[in-house]
Amino acid sequence: MKDIKVAVIYYSSTGTNYQMARWAHEAAKAAGVKEVRLRKVRELAPQEAIAENKEWQKHVEHTKDVEVASMDDLEWADAYIFSAPTRYGNLPSQFQSFLDMTGGLWSSGKLANKVVSGMTSASNDHGGQESTLLTLYKTMLHWGAIVAAPGYTHDTIFGAGGNPYGISVTAGKGSLGNEVKEGIFHQVKRTIEIAGWLKTGKNL
Repeated sequence: MKDIKVAVIYYSSTGTNYQMARWAHEAAKAAGVKEVRLRKVRELAPQEAIAENKEWQKHVEHTKDVEVASMDDLEWADAYIFSAPTRYGNLPSQFQSFLDMTGGLWSSGKLANKVVSGMTSASNDHGGQESTLLTLYKTMLHWGAIVAAPGYTHDTIFGAGGNPYGISVTAGKGSLGNEVKEGIFHQVKRTIEIAGWLKTGKNL
Protein backbone atom coordinates (compact mmCIF):
# COMPACT_ATOMS: atom_id res chain seq x y z
CA MET A 1 0.00 0.00 0.00
CA LYS A 2 2.91 2.35 0.54
CA ASP A 3 3.26 2.93 -3.22
CA ILE A 4 -0.37 4.03 -3.62
CA LYS A 5 -0.95 7.79 -3.80
CA VAL A 6 -4.22 8.97 -2.26
CA ALA A 7 -6.01 12.30 -2.59
CA VAL A 8 -8.71 13.07 -0.01
CA ILE A 9 -10.77 15.89 -1.48
CA TYR A 10 -13.72 17.45 0.33
CA TYR A 11 -16.14 20.33 0.41
CA SER A 12 -17.57 21.42 3.75
CA SER A 13 -19.48 24.49 4.79
CA THR A 14 -19.71 23.98 8.56
CA GLY A 15 -17.24 21.18 9.24
CA THR A 16 -18.93 17.77 9.04
CA ASN A 17 -17.32 16.65 5.78
CA TYR A 18 -14.06 18.27 6.81
CA GLN A 19 -13.93 15.97 9.85
CA MET A 20 -14.87 12.96 7.72
CA ALA A 21 -12.07 13.88 5.30
CA ARG A 22 -9.59 14.23 8.15
CA TRP A 23 -10.49 10.73 9.33
CA ALA A 24 -10.09 9.46 5.77
CA HIS A 25 -6.64 11.06 5.64
CA GLU A 26 -5.77 9.44 8.97
CA ALA A 27 -7.10 6.09 7.74
CA ALA A 28 -4.93 6.17 4.63
CA LYS A 29 -1.86 6.87 6.74
CA ALA A 30 -2.82 4.07 9.13
CA ALA A 31 -3.10 1.71 6.15
CA GLY A 32 0.55 2.38 5.31
CA VAL A 33 0.13 4.92 2.50
CA LYS A 34 3.18 7.20 2.38
CA GLU A 35 1.75 9.91 0.14
CA VAL A 36 -1.66 11.31 1.07
CA ARG A 37 -2.97 14.74 0.16
CA LEU A 38 -5.84 16.43 2.01
CA ARG A 39 -7.43 19.10 -0.16
CA LYS A 40 -10.54 21.26 0.01
CA VAL A 41 -12.69 22.31 -2.92
CA ARG A 42 -12.62 26.05 -3.48
CA GLU A 43 -15.43 27.99 -1.81
CA LEU A 44 -17.54 29.77 -4.42
CA ALA A 45 -20.34 31.19 -2.26
CA PRO A 46 -20.38 34.99 -1.94
CA GLN A 47 -18.95 36.39 1.27
CA GLU A 48 -22.27 37.95 2.24
CA ALA A 49 -23.94 34.52 2.20
CA ILE A 50 -21.17 33.02 4.33
CA ALA A 51 -21.30 35.90 6.79
CA GLU A 52 -24.99 35.24 7.48
CA ASN A 53 -24.12 31.84 8.98
CA LYS A 54 -21.78 32.00 11.98
CA GLU A 55 -20.83 28.32 11.75
CA TRP A 56 -20.03 28.65 8.05
CA GLN A 57 -17.91 31.76 8.64
CA LYS A 58 -16.14 30.05 11.53
CA HIS A 59 -15.34 26.99 9.44
CA VAL A 60 -14.00 29.03 6.52
CA GLU A 61 -11.63 30.80 8.90
CA HIS A 62 -10.65 27.55 10.65
CA THR A 63 -9.67 25.84 7.37
CA LYS A 64 -8.10 28.80 5.61
CA ASP A 65 -4.72 27.06 5.52
CA VAL A 66 -5.98 23.83 3.93
CA GLU A 67 -4.68 23.67 0.37
CA VAL A 68 -7.25 24.01 -2.42
CA ALA A 69 -7.74 20.98 -4.67
CA SER A 70 -6.40 21.18 -8.21
CA MET A 71 -6.37 19.12 -11.37
CA ASP A 72 -2.80 18.17 -10.50
CA ASP A 73 -4.07 16.37 -7.40
CA LEU A 74 -6.40 14.27 -9.55
CA GLU A 75 -3.72 13.41 -12.08
CA TRP A 76 -1.21 12.60 -9.32
CA ALA A 77 -3.30 10.23 -7.22
CA ASP A 78 -4.07 6.56 -7.79
CA ALA A 79 -7.12 6.68 -5.51
CA TYR A 80 -9.57 9.37 -4.42
CA ILE A 81 -11.73 9.71 -1.35
CA PHE A 82 -14.35 12.40 -1.96
CA SER A 83 -16.50 13.89 0.79
CA ALA A 84 -19.23 16.47 0.26
CA PRO A 85 -22.63 17.27 1.77
CA THR A 86 -25.87 16.81 -0.09
CA ARG A 87 -27.73 19.72 -1.64
CA TYR A 88 -31.29 18.69 -2.49
CA GLY A 89 -30.03 15.17 -3.14
CA ASN A 90 -27.27 16.43 -5.42
CA LEU A 91 -23.67 17.54 -5.00
CA PRO A 92 -23.02 21.11 -3.80
CA SER A 93 -22.36 23.52 -6.65
CA GLN A 94 -18.84 24.08 -5.34
CA PHE A 95 -17.98 20.40 -5.68
CA GLN A 96 -19.77 20.01 -8.99
CA SER A 97 -17.84 22.98 -10.37
CA PHE A 98 -14.59 21.24 -9.43
CA LEU A 99 -15.69 18.09 -11.26
CA ASP A 100 -16.80 20.16 -14.26
CA MET A 101 -13.21 21.38 -14.68
CA THR A 102 -11.88 17.86 -15.29
CA GLY A 103 -12.66 17.78 -19.02
CA GLY A 104 -9.02 18.06 -20.05
CA LEU A 105 -7.92 15.17 -17.85
CA TRP A 106 -10.93 13.09 -18.89
CA SER A 107 -10.42 13.63 -22.63
CA SER A 108 -6.77 12.61 -22.38
CA GLY A 109 -7.62 9.44 -20.44
CA LYS A 110 -5.86 10.53 -17.27
CA LEU A 111 -8.83 9.78 -15.02
CA ALA A 112 -9.46 6.27 -16.31
CA ASN A 113 -8.80 3.42 -13.87
CA LYS A 114 -8.51 5.69 -10.86
CA VAL A 115 -10.16 4.11 -7.81
CA VAL A 116 -12.81 6.28 -6.18
CA SER A 117 -15.02 6.20 -3.11
CA GLY A 118 -17.37 8.85 -1.74
CA MET A 119 -18.83 10.03 1.57
CA THR A 120 -21.57 12.53 2.34
CA SER A 121 -23.84 14.09 4.96
CA ALA A 122 -27.25 15.72 5.22
CA SER A 123 -29.14 17.62 7.89
CA ASN A 124 -31.68 14.82 8.38
CA ASP A 125 -31.89 11.05 8.01
CA HIS A 126 -33.54 11.09 4.59
CA GLY A 127 -31.96 14.21 3.18
CA GLY A 128 -30.56 12.70 0.00
CA GLN A 129 -27.39 10.91 1.10
CA GLU A 130 -27.79 7.95 -1.26
CA SER A 131 -28.75 10.00 -4.30
CA THR A 132 -25.84 12.38 -3.69
CA LEU A 133 -23.34 9.53 -3.81
CA LEU A 134 -25.00 8.06 -6.87
CA THR A 135 -24.76 11.49 -8.51
CA LEU A 136 -21.04 11.58 -7.69
CA TYR A 137 -20.48 8.10 -9.09
CA LYS A 138 -22.16 8.94 -12.40
CA THR A 139 -19.27 11.30 -13.12
CA MET A 140 -16.79 8.64 -12.09
CA LEU A 141 -18.33 6.22 -14.59
CA HIS A 142 -17.85 8.78 -17.36
CA TRP A 143 -14.22 9.05 -16.32
CA GLY A 144 -13.76 5.30 -16.60
CA ALA A 145 -12.82 5.22 -12.93
CA ILE A 146 -13.32 2.21 -10.65
CA VAL A 147 -15.95 2.85 -7.98
CA ALA A 148 -15.01 1.23 -4.67
CA ALA A 149 -18.23 1.51 -2.68
CA PRO A 150 -18.05 -0.16 0.74
CA GLY A 151 -21.18 -2.23 0.22
CA TYR A 152 -21.78 -4.43 3.25
CA THR A 153 -18.24 -5.77 3.37
CA HIS A 154 -17.74 -5.20 7.10
CA ASP A 155 -19.87 -4.84 10.23
CA THR A 156 -18.62 -1.28 10.70
CA ILE A 157 -20.80 -0.20 7.77
CA PHE A 158 -23.93 -1.07 9.75
CA GLY A 159 -22.63 0.77 12.79
CA ALA A 160 -21.97 3.84 10.65
CA GLY A 161 -25.52 3.99 9.27
CA GLY A 162 -25.63 1.16 6.75
CA ASN A 163 -25.23 3.10 3.51
CA PRO A 164 -23.66 0.71 0.95
CA TYR A 165 -22.72 3.55 -1.41
CA GLY A 166 -20.42 5.23 1.10
CA ILE A 167 -20.36 6.43 4.68
CA SER A 168 -23.02 9.06 5.26
CA VAL A 169 -24.08 10.87 8.39
CA THR A 170 -26.87 13.08 9.63
CA ALA A 171 -25.04 16.29 10.43
CA GLY A 172 -25.38 17.71 13.92
CA LYS A 173 -24.25 17.12 17.44
CA GLY A 174 -23.23 13.54 18.11
CA SER A 175 -23.29 12.46 14.45
CA LEU A 176 -19.53 11.96 14.19
CA GLY A 177 -18.94 9.25 16.74
CA ASN A 178 -16.47 6.40 16.85
CA GLU A 179 -18.73 4.11 14.79
CA VAL A 180 -18.60 6.55 11.88
CA LYS A 181 -14.83 6.82 12.20
CA GLU A 182 -14.51 3.02 12.11
CA GLY A 183 -16.72 2.86 9.03
CA ILE A 184 -14.59 5.47 7.28
CA PHE A 185 -11.43 3.56 8.15
CA HIS A 186 -12.87 0.42 6.56
CA GLN A 187 -14.06 2.27 3.45
CA VAL A 188 -10.67 3.90 2.96
CA LYS A 189 -8.77 0.66 3.55
CA ARG A 190 -10.97 -1.13 1.00
CA THR A 191 -10.43 1.63 -1.56
CA ILE A 192 -6.67 1.51 -1.11
CA GLU A 193 -6.60 -2.28 -1.33
CA ILE A 194 -8.46 -2.22 -4.64
CA ALA A 195 -6.14 0.51 -5.94
CA GLY A 196 -3.18 -1.64 -4.93
CA TRP A 197 -4.49 -4.69 -6.74
CA LEU A 198 -5.12 -2.62 -9.85
CA LYS A 199 -1.71 -0.97 -9.80
CA THR A 200 0.06 -4.29 -9.22
CA GLY A 201 -1.81 -5.88 -12.12
CA LYS A 202 -0.93 -3.00 -14.46
CA ASN A 203 2.74 -3.35 -13.57
CA LEU A 204 2.96 -7.08 -14.28
